[in-house]
Amino acid sequence: MPRLPRLNLIDVPQHIVQVGHNNLPCFFDDEDYLFYLASLRSAADQYRVEVHAYVLLPNMIQIIATPRVPEGIPSMMQSLGRRYVQFVNHRYRRSGTLWAGRYKSSLIDSDAYLLTCYRYVELRPLYLGLADSLGAYAWSSFNHHASSEDSDVITDHRLYLELGDTPRTRAEAYRKLFRYRFDRRLLEYIAETIKLGQVLGGDVFKDKIEQIANQRVRPLKRGRPRKNAPGKSTSENNTKQTAEKPAVHQPENEKSGVDRKGEKVFAREMESGI
Repeated sequence: MPRLPRLNLIDVPQHIVQVGHNNLPCFFDDEDYLFYLASLRSAADQYRVEVHAYVLLPNMIQIIATPRVPEGIPSMMQSLGRRYVQFVNHRYRRSGTLWAGRYKSSLIDSDAYLLTCYRYVELRPLYLGLADSLGAYAWSSFNHHASSEDSDVITDHRLYLELGDTPRTRAEAYRKLFRYRFDRRLLEYIAETIKLGQVLGGDVFKDKIEQIANQRVRPLKRGRPRKNAPGKSTSENNTKQTAEKPAVHQPENEKSGVDRKGEKVFAREMESGI
């Protein structure tokens, strides 16, 4: 399925993923991680992007951010990518690309999915076996959200701030979100929206985005349109098809838009880190 045109709308959060070339490492020691975070903070300030959550993995970065000006995120990512590649090439006396092409992104229906995406991003180190606990992994925003540790990269979203009246109560409420196992279908759905550049949200949110952006955000249905029978109109054929096809009850979890691709897809997404 082809990727949809990339959307960049002010005040709408995005889930951003960028992977190393051929899934090779992009970070080699602590200094690399620190330089990337400093560059992220600088680029976010310059292009007026609020970073809400992130994880830096050896071969990938994932960021949740909201642009406050048009083209804020593309400008931030271009500046950040260029600066970090120059740093790595100079430090390790290498040349050429570091990333596997352009970053991928997905608009997020914040009220329905934003804090879920926080969890999705910050759980990556645990799923990939990079740490025994979330708090033990230094290169994510988890400790900013779940403890008293403050990150100068993060600008808290209103939905996180609404978890409590003080930093302590917010951290306690946030930690409770991690007590529950992530639904496998939801993991697949988030991974698929990123992979294909789709909008993460329900039909009402997608309708709103299509009106604002004046472009389609839903993928077209596969296959060729059904041909009409000779000498009959489209309405007559549709009536006949409806009469011949018995109604089938659709389970509620299949109406949610979750793309159920089974264990192989889930395993593949986990291996890639997305």
